Amino acid sequence: MNARYSRTAMGLHWLMAVLVIGLIGWGLWMSDLPKGPERGWAIGIHKSFGMLALMLVFIRLGWRLGHRPPPNRMLTAIETRLANAAHHLLYVLLVVVPGMGLTSVNFTKYPLKFFGIEVPKAGWPDEALNTLFSTTHKFLAWTLIALIVLHVAAAIRHTIRRDGTMQRMLPGKH
Repeated sequence: MNARYSRTAMGLHWLMAVLVIGLIGWGLWMSDLPKGPERGWAIGIHKSFGMLALMLVFIRLGWRLGHRPPPNRMLTAIETRLANAAHHLLYVLLVVVPGMGLTSVNFTKYPLKFFGIEVPKAGWPDEALNTLFSTTHKFLAWTLIALIVLHVAAAIRHTIRRDGTMQRMLPGKH
């Protein structure tokens, strides 16, 4: 049987999963809203939870640096390399996607608020830079969506194979 992840690792994984999937759904929904107060409110919520996600991913990375994941003895060498590459790319995107969104906001005329608390901005109103970082944020968000779909497909594959991989990240006794 494979060794399991720690409760902290599981908790951070599932908290991030819910938060990121929620942010993606919210981002897709709000992008279709017409300009106005509702859209401004929706963007404010998205920014706050995006900053929270960025903070949590740094906590998760810190945890990961000090706590190596348990080896998965059920994977072949190539599967291990592919899984490691996918996980590393997930971490990169979990930093860069909200980072690009946050950078974009720094080049708008609007204040940057974290759940209603104004945060100092490092930029100035510049539509070209805002567009560049906003477009990058959206493109990389779609890349993240594709990688999440691949991650879920791999989880389903492991469930079908009944190789015990899924139980490593699920809470409870197994």
